[in-house]
Amino acid sequence: MPLTRLIVRYYKYLNNQKLKEILKRPESLLFIFDGLDEYKHKLDFTQKQLCSGPNDYFPVHILITSLVSRTLLKGCSVLITSRPTALEALNMERVDQFAEILGFFHEQRLMYVKKFFGDSEHGSEVFEYIEENAILYTMCFNPSYCRIICSVLKSHFNKPEEERGAAPSTVTELFVMFLQNILTNHKREAEDLQGILVKLGKMAYYGIVNKRLVFYGNFEMSTFGLQPHLPSPFLSGFLKEILQRESTLGHMTYTFFHLTLQEFMAACYFYLDPSADINDLHVMLNSCKDGRFEIFTQFMTGLARPSVFKTLGGILGEFEKKTAKQMLMWVKQKTEQALQSKSKREILRVCQWLYESQNRKLIRDAIGKNLKMDFSKINLSPLDCSVMGSVISFCEELEELKLSDINRKPECIKRLSPGLSCCRNVILSDCRFTSECCDYLSLALAAEHSCLMYLWLTGNYLDDSGVHRLCEGLRDTNCKLEKLG
Repeated sequence: MPLTRLIVRYYKYLNNQKLKEILKRPESLLFIFDGLDEYKHKLDFTQKQLCSGPNDYFPVHILITSLVSRTLLKGCSVLITSRPTALEALNMERVDQFAEILGFFHEQRLMYVKKFFGDSEHGSEVFEYIEENAILYTMCFNPSYCRIICSVLKSHFNKPEEERGAAPSTVTELFVMFLQNILTNHKREAEDLQGILVKLGKMAYYGIVNKRLVFYGNFEMSTFGLQPHLPSPFLSGFLKEILQRESTLGHMTYTFFHLTLQEFMAACYFYLDPSADINDLHVMLNSCKDGRFEIFTQFMTGLARPSVFKTLGGILGEFEKKTAKQMLMWVKQKTEQALQSKSKREILRVCQWLYESQNRKLIRDAIGKNLKMDFSKINLSPLDCSVMGSVISFCEELEELKLSDINRKPECIKRLSPGLSCCRNVILSDCRFTSECCDYLSLALAAEHSCLMYLWLTGNYLDDSGVHRLCEGLRDTNCKLEKLG
C-alpha cells in the first residue's frame, strides 16, 4: 500500500486534502513505530528499490526503510522502539541517535510501591524485600513489572507469617505466583482450567514463533479452540487477568497484558500438554538467532523445578516431569558449549537460564570448579552482576574470575560480592572503583566460607578511605587472601 493509505488507515479523520497539506512539510513530521522486535519483517537497508513518493505502492517494511533512509518524505523524523534483542539484526549505522530507556530510578520505585499499598509502613516492608532481591529490584524499572511484583507480594505479605512460605526470588517464581493468585481466585468459574491454559499457551507460543502479539477473535482464537470454551460473557473470570480485548479496524483483537506474560504462558504449555514436542522446541531454540526466545527460555528452565510443580500442581494437576528433565539436559549442554566457545555474551546468557533453574547440582556439573571466567571489557548491567554472583556462589568454588576494565559502580560490586568470595583468583584491574566499592570487596574477603586467595586491584584509585575499608576485610579471621595486587 502507499504511505498515504497506511496513515489514513489509523488516522481516519485525515481526509485527502488535509493529509496533502501535512505531507508538504515533512520536516515537521514525526513517525513512531512501536515494537521493532514484534515486527515480522526485517528492516533491510541494503534494499536497492526504495520508495520515493507517498502515493507509491510498496510493502510496508520498505515504506519504513525508505522513511529511515530519507528517500521518502526527506526531512521527517522516525522514532522506532525495540527490545534490545532485535537490535543485533539492525544496521545501527543508519541510526542518528540511540537512547536506552532506564525506567524508574530508586526513588520512583519506592514511590510506586508505597502508592500501590496505600499504607507506607506495609509498602516499606515490601520495598525492603524487593531491594534485597536483585532480580526483582532490577525488574522494577518497568511499571508493568512493578504492578505484577506488587500484586504478588501483596498477596504474599497479607498471609499470616506461618502460612507464607518463601517469597519469589526469580522471574519464574514471580509469574508462577501471579498465575496461582489468578487461578485460585477464579477456579470455580471454569471447569477445565488446564485445558484452557493449554490452548492459551499454544496460541502464546505460536505468537512468539511468528512474532505475533495481536490475535484476532475470528481467526487465531477460534483456530486454537479458545472461543467456544471460554466462560460467558467472553473474557470473564481468570482470562480477563491475562488477556485484554480491543476493537481495531473493525476486528476484535486480543493481546496478553504484557509480552513477558505471553512468554510465560507459552512456556507453561510445554509443561501442561503431554503432546507438546520438547525435541522440536530445542531444534527451534538452537536455530533461532534473533533473541525472540530469550525470556521464554528462562521460563522453560525456571519451570523445571519441583517447587513449581507443587505450587501449580494442586490447581492444574500433573506437570510433565519428562519435559523438565529434557530441558535441564539441554541447558547443561548449551552451558558447556558456551564455556568452550569463551563467548562472553553467550556465557552471560546461559547464566540467566542457570539462575532461573536454582538447581545447584546442574550448575556445579555444568560449570565445575577449575573454570576460569573472563568478562573483561564488556558492559555488565546490575542484573548481569546479580545473576553472575548468584550462579558462581552456587558453584561454591571457581578458579578465576576476570573483570578488568568494566567501569562498574558500587551497586554492581554489591551484587557480585556473593560470587567473588567463591573465587580463588579475582582480577578487578582498571575498573575505576570508588572507595564505596571497597565495602563490598571487604565483605567478600570476610565471608564465612571465603575462597579468595588472590585479589588484583591495579589501576583503581581507591584513596585512603578505600584502602581503610579494604583493610577491615583483610583483618577478618575468615580472610584467606595470600596476594593483593
